[in-house]
Amino acid sequence: MDHHGTHNDLHSEQGARAGEHPGRAKNPVIKVEDLAWLEFEKPDLEKAERFAHAFGFATAARTANELQLRGAFAGAPCTIIRKGASRYVAAAFRAAEPADLLRLADATNAKVTNLPETIGGMVVDLRAPDGAGVRVVSDTHQLAGLTTQPVHTFNFGGDAPRTNAAQRPPRSPAVVERLGHVVLQSTKYRQSLDWYLQHLGLIVSDFKYFDGQREAGPTMSFIRCDRGSQPADHHTLAMTLGPRNRYVHSAYQVADFDALAAGGQYLLDQGYYRSWGIGRHIEGSQIFDYWRDPDGFLVEHFTDGDRFDNTLEPGWSTMTASGLAQWGPPASKDFMGISPSRESLRELRSMATALRQDNEFDLSRLRGLMKVATS
Repeated sequence: MDHHGTHNDLHSEQGARAGEHPGRAKNPVIKVEDLAWLEFEKPDLEKAERFAHAFGFATAARTANELQLRGAFAGAPCTIIRKGASRYVAAAFRAAEPADLLRLADATNAKVTNLPETIGGMVVDLRAPDGAGVRVVSDTHQLAGLTTQPVHTFNFGGDAPRTNAAQRPPRSPAVVERLGHVVLQSTKYRQSLDWYLQHLGLIVSDFKYFDGQREAGPTMSFIRCDRGSQPADHHTLAMTLGPRNRYVHSAYQVADFDALAAGGQYLLDQGYYRSWGIGRHIEGSQIFDYWRDPDGFLVEHFTDGDRFDNTLEPGWSTMTASGLAQWGPPASKDFMGISPSRESLRELRSMATALRQDNEFDLSRLRGLMKVATS
């Protein structure tokens, strides 16, 4: 297999040096095809559903104790929320074929079990080294597609196909099309990264490292599915080193910039809190807009993201706050987790705890992390 060079004209200007992490396992157990859904617990399902509809989800199923939210594309639900304490539970990845579940179960001493009839199919339940819940599923029920938002006809430069017609994007919820990715923080970043690459066949698109600490290895990775010559999202999973294991955010695709912007204005009109946006990221290139749901979970609308096949090697670049976007407002304190809040206080307290425990977050890494917010 021929591997293309790093995407050195896309801000990740450095390729790997000799001996650095290759960004993929030589012989993974299986290769998952995509992220299937995310699972959460929240105390008030009615409140969660109101925000979900304003954000652009449709309800796929609802009981007193469970809410299944979907995008417009055909497939499984994007998000499953069960009644309980406010927490992130697990990410479910879709296996390429049912036999992969048997192969994975055999390699991990796990079992293949049936999912509830409301979802259908089978699952292998695992834990990453940092404790994150990982489900690998197959043969789930497939929901039929819903109506999507039409993409606008644009007049760009000398190419002006729209005549005698005006642009009037509605100020209404942006229709979520599908789940794109989830970002997790880990105290055992490198160990967990290698576990995902080995067991799920994921491959790294971009590595980030703390300023002045490249020799100590990466501290963040944007990771995609390996579908061979079929392109996949720049990242389906992103992982970053930090003082506690936690959910950071999840991202959901919408049709285009107008859907994202008008949908954002609708969310503002409904009184919801924009964390950061609108802008265009560097790694992944997607146009983004971040929001806090009523339970404090960070969720992202995105559009126009990169897609790579398996020939592209990882890029390497320094982790900085200013390097998060090509254009847009500076990363907010809320997005960076440094605004006064219970969540930021928990993060601060966890730093002292992490330094006393056996993990990858040591004093040197703490110094590197502290520099990110102002760099």
